[in-house]
Amino acid sequence: MAESVPKVCATGELTIGLHWTAGFRFCCMLDALNPPPVRPGVSPNALVRLMAILGFLASLFGAGCKPSSQPPSGQSSALPPAQVMRELRTKMLTTAPSGFGIAKSTDFPRVYGVLMDWPLGEQTITVVSLCDGNASLYTTSTFGIIGGVGHDSVRAAAARFVRAAEKHHNEAVVTREYPYPVGRHVRFYLVCFDGVRVIETDLDALTSGRDSRLDLWTEGQRVVTELRLVTEKTEKKP
Repeated sequence: MAESVPKVCATGELTIGLHWTAGFRFCCMLDALNPPPVRPGVSPNALVRLMAILGFLASLFGAGCKPSSQPPSGQSSALPPAQVMRELRTKMLTTAPSGFGIAKSTDFPRVYGVLMDWPLGEQTITVVSLCDGNASLYTTSTFGIIGGVGHDSVRAAAARFVRAAEKHHNEAVVTREYPYPVGRHVRFYLVCFDGVRVIETDLDALTSGRDSRLDLWTEGQRVVTELRLVTEKTEKKP
């Protein structure tokens, strides 16, 4: 069987030392994208946003992007896209803040980045944001969006996500291991100036509005929404 060729779509210039500004694409099974049932207390806008995100992820495979060219010198073409994105996720969790050119500030005294691992069927979506406005979306499949920092809306959403994480610093648990969540659980990795902390919670509790970390879930989805809008706008260009 011929090797599949990743398809790419630029969403902005990278400023975090990564070489590929690309959107690898994958097709989620539709039965994995069923939206949650409507429950009392859940904002209709939140449900609309979630359904839009799920629809976006479901429609990405083969959605009008040109085949990828060879990666730059020094970037191995032998690595499957999913492995590349796993390594990028690890890089985000283990690189010192100075490696991203980030220092403590009044707005971000403890947390400078956040990763949200969100199960979607048999795959996991990882939403990444840094306080300087960098935002990306990785997966355990063959799709991702790397970049977006060149767009004001993405930078603002990324900063809001990190500010929300700052509020949950004290309840997060210090960790030196970074596994993906199991089952219907969501993990928030808070990337702090003194190390990484983690919060794990139940996906159903988040989607029903019953979890105290709902603000983290909401801001993480807003980052995906802004990346979605930028990607769709880019793909409409001739």
